[in-house]
Amino acid sequence: MSETTELVVLGGGTGGYSTALFAAKLGLEVTLVEKAKVGGTCLHWGCIPTKAMLQAAEVAEHTQHAGEYGITASYEAVELSALHEYKDGVVNANWKGLQATLKASGVETVIGYGKLKDANTVVVDTDEGERTITGSRGLVLATGSVPRDVPVEGAETDGEVIINSDHALYSDRLPEKPIVLGAGAIGVEFATVWNAFGADVTVVEMLDNVVPNEDVDTQKTLAKLLKKRGMDVRAKTKLVKVERGDGGLRATVEDSKGEQSQIEGDTLMVAIGRRPVTEDMGFEDAGVTLDRGYVEVDEYCRPGPDKQWAVGDILPLYTLGLAHSSFQEGKLVAHLAAGRSAAPIDYKGVPRVTYCHPEVASVGWNSQDLDEQGIDYEVKTYPYSHNARAMMMKEGGQVKVIAEADGGRVLGVHIVGPRATDMIAEGQLIYNWEALPMEVGQFIHPHPTLSEAIGEAHLGLAGLGLHG
Repeated sequence: MSETTELVVLGGGTGGYSTALFAAKLGLEVTLVEKAKVGGTCLHWGCIPTKAMLQAAEVAEHTQHAGEYGITASYEAVELSALHEYKDGVVNANWKGLQATLKASGVETVIGYGKLKDANTVVVDTDEGERTITGSRGLVLATGSVPRDVPVEGAETDGEVIINSDHALYSDRLPEKPIVLGAGAIGVEFATVWNAFGADVTVVEMLDNVVPNEDVDTQKTLAKLLKKRGMDVRAKTKLVKVERGDGGLRATVEDSKGEQSQIEGDTLMVAIGRRPVTEDMGFEDAGVTLDRGYVEVDEYCRPGPDKQWAVGDILPLYTLGLAHSSFQEGKLVAHLAAGRSAAPIDYKGVPRVTYCHPEVASVGWNSQDLDEQGIDYEVKTYPYSHNARAMMMKEGGQVKVIAEADGGRVLGVHIVGPRATDMIAEGQLIYNWEALPMEVGQFIHPHPTLSEAIGEAHLGLAGLGLHG
C-alpha cells in the first residue's frame, strides 16, 4: 500500500515525537513511524527510568544518614521488585500520556520497522503488512542510538555479568561489586545508584577524569566527592582484558604509566557511550552522508537531500545527544517543514546535565576550550561550604562562573552539587541573554537557598562578593 502524508518522521524517541507534535501544532499532517514504543530510549531505557532509580537512591542515602539530622531510621535493603514497580510505574504513566498526546494532536503513529526507499519515502514492515509512506513536505530521520560495546577480550556483553545500561535498568539482580567502565553521564549515574544501595563500586575512565566533557574544575570536584562517598575512581585507566569465573570476573586494567593491575567484581557495566542507529536502513542510498554512523547535517539539521532533516542521537556528537536538545531540534525542523523561519541552535547554550550524586550541570564554555582558543577570561568559584542551605543538606560542591575579561559577558556557568540540574535553568538564561556579571548580581536570590551561590559567584566577578 502506497500513501502520502505531509511529513513522515522515522523514529519515535524524543527527537522524533517532538518533531511530530510541533509539526502537528503548526497544521501539518504527520505520520510517526516507530519500531517499538513511542518515547524511545529516553522514556524507556534512559532519562526517565534512570532518574527514577536515582530518586530511590536518594531516599536510600537519606535513610542511611538520618542520624546526622537527629532522625532515627535504619536502612535494611533494596526490595528490587518494588523498585522496578515504582520505576516502571513512572515510565508507563509517561508512555500512556505521550500516546494520548500524539493521538489528540492528530499524529498517526505506525508501529513497525521502517527503512528508506528514497529521500522522502519510508517502507514500513508492520504486523498488518507493508506500508510505503511518502512525505510531500519531507522526511525526518530520528532513529536514535543503542549502547556501545567495548572491543576488549572477554568483555562481550551477555546481559548477566557483562552488561550495558539497558540491562542494568531491568535486571533482577543488584550487583554487590560492580565495575563501571566509563565515567560519563551514564557511568557515574549508575555508579551513584549502586553506591547508594550499598555496593562496592569501582569506576574506570580512560580519559583524564570523570565527566570528561565538563569543565576541568567540575571534573576534579566531582571525582573528589565520589571518592568521599566510598567509590574507587580510576581515571587515565583503560580496560585491557576481562576473565570470567564462577559468579564473577577479573578485569585487567592499565594506568597512564603502563602498569597493569586486576580488579575483582561480580558485574562489568560498559558505559562508554552510545552509537547511532543508521546502519542498513537505506540512508546512504537515499543521499545521506554518514561519518562513523552519524548523519552529517548543516546548521538547520539538513543532511543534503531536499525536504529531509535529521534529529536526535544520530547527529554528530557536538549536538550533545540530550533529550532536551532533541526537543529543540524537533522544533527547528517542524518550523522549516511548515515553511516557517527558524534560527539555528547554539549548542553551547543548551544545558548539560548529569544526575549523579552530587549532580553536575553546565552551560556555555568551559575553561579548557577557552584556553585552547586563546580567549581571555575571568573566573569566580563559589564553594557550597559557604552556602547555608548546602550546609543543612550536608553536601559539597561549587558554582563556577566564567566571564569575558574586563567585565564582559558571562561565557559559562558550571555547577557541582545538589539540585544542580534544576539550578542550571538560571544559568541558561544568563548565558543565552549574554548577561554581564554585574547585571546578574543585581538580581535577588532568596535566602537561604542553593541558588544564592549563583548570585554570589556573579557578585564576586563584579567585585562585590558578600559572603566570600
